[in-house]
Amino acid sequence: MMSLIVFTVLALLLLVATLLPLSRNPHWLVRGMDFPRLQLAVLAAILLAAEVVLLDLSHPLGLISLGVTSFCLFWQIWWILPYTPFWPVEVKAAIDDNPERALSIITANVLTPNRNADALLALVQKCKPDVLVTLESDQWWQDRLDVLAEQMPHSIKCPLDNLYGMHVYSRLPLSEVTVDYLVEEDVPSMHALLTLRDGSNVRMHFLHPAPPSPTENPESAERDAELVVVARSVASSDQPVIVTGDLNDVAWSATTRLFRKLSGLLDPRVGRGMYNTFHADYRIARWPLDHLFHSDHFTVRSIERMPHIGSDHFALLTRLVYAPVRGADQNGLEADGDDRGWADEVADAKDVEASDTPRPGKEFSIYWVNSISKCKKY
Repeated sequence: MMSLIVFTVLALLLLVATLLPLSRNPHWLVRGMDFPRLQLAVLAAILLAAEVVLLDLSHPLGLISLGVTSFCLFWQIWWILPYTPFWPVEVKAAIDDNPERALSIITANVLTPNRNADALLALVQKCKPDVLVTLESDQWWQDRLDVLAEQMPHSIKCPLDNLYGMHVYSRLPLSEVTVDYLVEEDVPSMHALLTLRDGSNVRMHFLHPAPPSPTENPESAERDAELVVVARSVASSDQPVIVTGDLNDVAWSATTRLFRKLSGLLDPRVGRGMYNTFHADYRIARWPLDHLFHSDHFTVRSIERMPHIGSDHFALLTRLVYAPVRGADQNGLEADGDDRGWADEVADAKDVEASDTPRPGKEFSIYWVNSISKCKKY
C-alpha cells in the first residue's frame, strides 16, 4: 500500500508541473514550467515504466497513478514533438547555391563575466558568418570584438554592464539602424535594414528581453510584451523579415507560439531538432532559448549549435537562402480570436503598442521622428 501512495503522490506532482503552464499567470514559477518539457517527459517515462513493473494495477490507486503518468508523458511529448525529426519540416531545405542570396547568422549570448573572447572570434573566423549578434556583451567584449571591423565593417553597438548589452557585426550593409527600449528602460533591442549581396533588403530585429525569474523580473509580463509588439509590427509587412536573439523563452512555450502566430514568421527548427542552447554546462538541463525566426521569403540551408565558448549559452549558426518563390507556400502557425485577445492583454499590461517597434524599410521614415537611436548607459 505504501508503494501505491508514493507512486500516486509522484504522479500527482508530475501532473501539477504539467498543468501549470496551461495557466496564463505570468509568475516566473508558472512560466518556468514551460522550459523542462523534455526533462519532464523523461521523468514521466521512467515513472510509467516503474509503475508497470512494480504497481498492483488491480488497485484503483494503481490505475489512477498509471493513467495520470501516461497523460503527463503524452502531453509533454505533444509540445516537444515538433522539434524532432519525427515532425514535418516547417521551412523547406534550400536548393539554391547562389551566394548572392545566402545569409548566415551567428547568434551568441556571450555571458558578460565570460572572458573567452578568443573562442568566439575563432568561431567567426572558421564559419565566416555574414552577421554576428552578441548578447550580454559589455565594453570589454566590444573592445575585443572590434577586431572584426575590417572583415565585418557594419555594426551596431550597445555595450552595457547590466547583462543586456548587445552588438551586431555584419559583412553586409546595415541601414536605418536604431537601438530602442521597447518595454524596459534598461533592456535594449536593435532594428535595421540589411542589404543582401543581390541588393534585396531584409528587415532585421535583434532581441534580448529579460527573463521571468526570482532574481530579475518576477513575472514574464515584460518579456511577453516585447515579443507581442514585435510580432504585431512585422505581421503586416511584405518585406523579408528576420527576428533573432536570446528570447529567454523556449521554442515550444505558449508565449513563443503566440509570437509565431501573431507575426506569421517561421521556425526553421521545426521538424529538424531542438538545438538546445542553454545551459551549456549542464547536459540534463538544456533547452532552446536562442532563436531565429524568419518570413517565408527564406529557405534553410543548415542550423548548427556551435561548440562551447565559455558562456552558459551555446552560439547558434543559421544559414538561410533568400528564395521567395520556393518559400511562398511555407506555412507556420495562425492566430485565432483567443490568441489576439491574449495578445491585447499582454500589450495593455505594459502599455505598449506595435507602433513602438521600428519598421526599417518603407515605413521607417515615419517612425524615425520619434526614434530613440542612442545606447543608454547604466
